[in-house]
Amino acid sequence: MEYGEKLNYRQTILVGFAFFSICAFWQLYNSVVPLILTNTFEFDETISGTLMAADNVLALFLLPFFGMLSDKHKGRLGRRRFFIIMGTIMAVTLMNFIPVIENAYRESGERGFVVAFIVVLGLLLVAMGTYRSPAVALMPDITPKPLRSKANAVINLMGAVGGISYLVIASLLYSGGSKNEEANYLPLFMIVAGIMLVSLFVVVFFVDEVKLHKKLEEYEAAHPEQMLTTVDESGSEVMPAEVKRSLKFLLLSISFWFIGYNGAETWFTTFANRNWGMPLGGAAFCLTLATGGAILSYIPSGILAGKIGRKKTIMTGVVLLSSCFMTFFIYSLSNNHFNPLLYGVFFAMGVAWACINVNSLPMVLEMCKGSDIGKFTGYYYTFSMAAQIVTPIVAGHLMKNMGYITLFPYAAIFTGLSFVTMVMVKHGDSKADVKRGLEAFDVED
Repeated sequence: MEYGEKLNYRQTILVGFAFFSICAFWQLYNSVVPLILTNTFEFDETISGTLMAADNVLALFLLPFFGMLSDKHKGRLGRRRFFIIMGTIMAVTLMNFIPVIENAYRESGERGFVVAFIVVLGLLLVAMGTYRSPAVALMPDITPKPLRSKANAVINLMGAVGGISYLVIASLLYSGGSKNEEANYLPLFMIVAGIMLVSLFVVVFFVDEVKLHKKLEEYEAAHPEQMLTTVDESGSEVMPAEVKRSLKFLLLSISFWFIGYNGAETWFTTFANRNWGMPLGGAAFCLTLATGGAILSYIPSGILAGKIGRKKTIMTGVVLLSSCFMTFFIYSLSNNHFNPLLYGVFFAMGVAWACINVNSLPMVLEMCKGSDIGKFTGYYYTFSMAAQIVTPIVAGHLMKNMGYITLFPYAAIFTGLSFVTMVMVKHGDSKADVKRGLEAFDVED
């Protein structure tokens, strides 16, 4: 079977260890750092929330910058692995200072440790920002365009496994011991750091980026019909105006569905407690069902995109997601308690999100030339991160001033807007059932 006709799952899984590492770290960061800020340093929720939002703010600048920087990097390791190595080593080194500083503060009470903690936290966020875009760009760097939805599904699945791995480790270490405010998090940070180093070892020694990227370049040269760029009078590759228009609408769509989904996800536990009288555990289980639906749908949604196209798969997911939000709203108009039948709606919400999330990045990357993959990966994260910074504030303001019942209409409206903008996207789809009958075009992304 020729190169490009079928996804190399083994190679894609190996590449996915970079994302596995990143997701394990962020699961740790988002779970433990808020506890340290509020319990140990006794910051109020506003200050803690501001510090926790810093990663998204930094990402707006760091991810596009290091994505573009990695595009231009030339070295014997390839364009991306240098940044993955340096970023991981810096992050692993810095992250272990977090619990050390916390423990020192507990023992001494010296406020200087608070300053040290914030400085280290900032440096750690910068370290993580240096290699996220290069790590994500590694997959499309070595994967033909028609197979990228399938490959992105595998990458997302690896990320989910990374997050779940952390949850299992944390539950085993802290299931019945001391209270959270007295826990020593150093063993947990060291274990996750070890996971990150093992993942780095896999990517460095089992993924030959240079060789695989060369094969991709040869494949693209043999299939110029897949390229959306054109050559201007000076001989430089440029993006046609109509493709730029599609890209703008696609990036706008990405912002809209992240505003809708992340807004609902961020405020759901509070909504469920206030409007349905649900305890935290019950609300968390609902979100777990949504995550489970997404995990189970990652691979199928990539395969579906190969059959009907990325755009149709995304728009199907958008319609399903909007319908789920409206179902929650309509139910809440006449009920002030939770009904177990809604569990199915949460699962469907996860399925919808998988259809959207798996295929959106490959659509963005379909529109760029190979030398710009890192930059366009940065564009994707800029628009998605900006949405995630804005939406908790906007949704929270609406809920405070107009009532918690506004949460799901808010989510449904913005998700619905993404459907409208997606209609305007005319490029970036997978090329199923085209010309020469290659299976690669069956699978489309």
